[in-house]
Amino acid sequence: MPEYSAADHAYMTRALALAERGLYTATPNPRVGCVVVKDGAVIGEGFHARAGEAHAEIVALTQARQRARDLDGATLYVTLEPCNHHGRTPPCVEAILATGIARVVAAMSDPNPAAAHGADRLRASGLVVDIGLLEAKARELNIGFISRMTRGIPWVRVKLAVSLDGRSALANGVSQWITGPEARADGHAWRARACAVLTGVGTILRDDPRLTVRDVETTRQPLRVLIDRNADTPAKARVFDGGTVLVVTAGAHNAAWPSQVEVLAQSDHAGRIDLPAMLRSLAGRGVNELHVEAGARLNGALLEGGLIDELLVYVAPSALGDPARGMFERAVPLSSLAGRVQLEWHGIDRIGGDVRMIARVVRSAEENR
Repeated sequence: MPEYSAADHAYMTRALALAERGLYTATPNPRVGCVVVKDGAVIGEGFHARAGEAHAEIVALTQARQRARDLDGATLYVTLEPCNHHGRTPPCVEAILATGIARVVAAMSDPNPAAAHGADRLRASGLVVDIGLLEAKARELNIGFISRMTRGIPWVRVKLAVSLDGRSALANGVSQWITGPEARADGHAWRARACAVLTGVGTILRDDPRLTVRDVETTRQPLRVLIDRNADTPAKARVFDGGTVLVVTAGAHNAAWPSQVEVLAQSDHAGRIDLPAMLRSLAGRGVNELHVEAGARLNGALLEGGLIDELLVYVAPSALGDPARGMFERAVPLSSLAGRVQLEWHGIDRIGGDVRMIARVVRSAEENR
């Protein structure tokens, strides 16, 4: 592992801040930031804004060339190993090699096998390449992209709003609103960063949600995905207002649905929705982060199937008591605590009058492959 200076850390921190500007827009591509430094001064910086547009390295190099007569001896800091393939844009490696840059510092290697080995090519051309500076932060920023590239499925984040006693709705299904407006706005920010928002037909029939981002500014709406085994969603449901909606059924169709509805038949041998197959299909559509806002039954099915990666839970200072609904409904009740799902805390913060808790499912190294 190379020894990094305080300046290296400062420049990579800036690159990570730039990468975060693509949090809502870069999908399905990774969020990447780049800084070009020469003689101790930043002469170029940029981030990847949208798929099909210039990568972060190209934006930063273009700016650097406008500010400096040459780039001989410069260092390029980038949050992801420069790509080495022709996609919608040419390889960033070729653009770097066309300059006089002497050193490249990347926060992490590229998990995309089609674009990887950029570092090897740069080193073969005589550049110094160091990888691993602030890697944990870079991986966190692209946790969904890494999941799609390495596991073939999105990162599944389940959002819940509950009372202090863990109740997500009254016994009659009423849940609006358990938490306050600040928590709801924060939830919309998490929606905005996701590639797709998933719910079940039960939530549609009960709450008639739109599943769109409204409480934060965004130029992109995530794909709305609805699990509806028997195609029971009414044609006038608000979820169908504007934009494509992907409805996952067990083979059923509804001729009354509007034209922007796309049906994905994804049934298992028992005629139920094949949830793992659905996740693989979503990954094939470029979904990196899947944001779930559903009821206890679908949440429970995802939990029992080992398909949840992260819980985003907003807890209100109130109590509903039995028989109000819980967060997860299991088809097969546990008979032993040994079967419980182990979690680890990832963050606890105050959001308005509520508390936001983020917890991640603990998996073995083998399960994470």
